[in-house]
Amino acid sequence: MNICRVHHVAIICSNYEVSKDFYTRILGFKAINEVYRKERDSYKLDLCVGEEYQIELFSFPSPPERPSFPEAAGLRHLAFAVTNIEEAVKHLNQCGVETESIRMDEITGKKFVFFQDPDGLPLELYEV
Repeated sequence: MNICRVHHVAIICSNYEVSKDFYTRILGFKAINEVYRKERDSYKLDLCVGEEYQIELFSFPSPPERPSFPEAAGLRHLAFAVTNIEEAVKHLNQCGVETESIRMDEITGKKFVFFQDPDGLPLELYEV
């Protein structure tokens, strides 16, 4: 087997419109396809991160909560590369998104910061 890269990440949100706004307007991801699947009473939104399709945003009626804290088993967080962490944090804060303090990766010397999406999914920005 030769896995060459991650193809996409699927996220189920509790409030589709709020999450759609967060990922498109605040994070700046480009919506490339949106469909309503009547048989599932569900929306599916395909988003581009940079130049590649990488995130699927789903709505489902009354999805169960998935604990994230304390450190629950499963997906820990999603990390996105940025070129200027201070500008990115300023933008998030101006949009009403709370961030943790910017930290330094002890191994790489690169800066990073954590914040959450509208459903509490931990997200990270990592300066490259």
